[in-house]
Amino acid sequence: MAEAATKGCELIVFPEVWLPGYPTFVWRLAPGAGMGKTDELFALSQANSVDMSKDDLAPVQSATKEHGMVVVMGQQEVDGAVSGSTLFNSVAIIDADGKILNNHRKLMPTNPERMVWGFGDGSTLNVVETAVGRIGALICWENLMPLARCALYAQNIDIYVAPTWDSGDTWLATMQHIAREGGCWVIGCATSIETKDIPKSIPYRDELFPNADEYINPGDAVVYKPFGGIQAGPMRKEKGLLVADIDVSAAAASRRKFDVCGHYARPDVFTLQVNRAKQSPIKFS
Repeated sequence: MAEAATKGCELIVFPEVWLPGYPTFVWRLAPGAGMGKTDELFALSQANSVDMSKDDLAPVQSATKEHGMVVVMGQQEVDGAVSGSTLFNSVAIIDADGKILNNHRKLMPTNPERMVWGFGDGSTLNVVETAVGRIGALICWENLMPLARCALYAQNIDIYVAPTWDSGDTWLATMQHIAREGGCWVIGCATSIETKDIPKSIPYRDELFPNADEYINPGDAVVYKPFGGIQAGPMRKEKGLLVADIDVSAAAASRRKFDVCGHYARPDVFTLQVNRAKQSPIKFS
């Protein structure tokens, strides 16, 4: 964040579960046969997760305020308020004054991710007003859910953020499609990471990452213009900051041609109902 501030950045986006790191072991261990190993790796990941009830993001909030920078932080969150155990794949939007404006929990973990993460709810499907414009975020394959995207489009979004573990040409095509469909700036990024970056203390490291030269995830940080077209990136197999200048007002102006929730909507034919009630497995009276 300090480095980004020296480059004049007013917004910084971190990848999916940047804190404490994506649990890629769920894709690399055989279901059932690797259950004991999964349990051990889960416990390690859980112990390093963010607990919002204990203000674990306070250092990030402090730095946000210090640098006057809006931060979108991908994080693995442990539910310290209810179960004390369940993990969520979350993304926090922190304004330049250090205030957390929204903390979205991924609605639907993908395939083996369900061995690690619980399900979010509609209470966090919010686009929020920040110091740099109206920002909303969906995580990884949530961005393939048309109705979830529509819920953000309908909130006058300027900057659509997609922290992810996905990468490659198909993913980049999805990012470009969203920029065109939503008429908004789109920022996508995964963690650029190689085998040599994995700490040697990680259990079963050699089994999980047998190729010492593997580029586990190329990153593919990218910024797309409203209605399509690359503004910056993709930054592939590089580690560092992808920096871009954007004109926030271009988002609303681009929707003159196609406004999916405005003049291009057909409420007489299609309607979307979003349940924003916060869900809890227990209520105390």
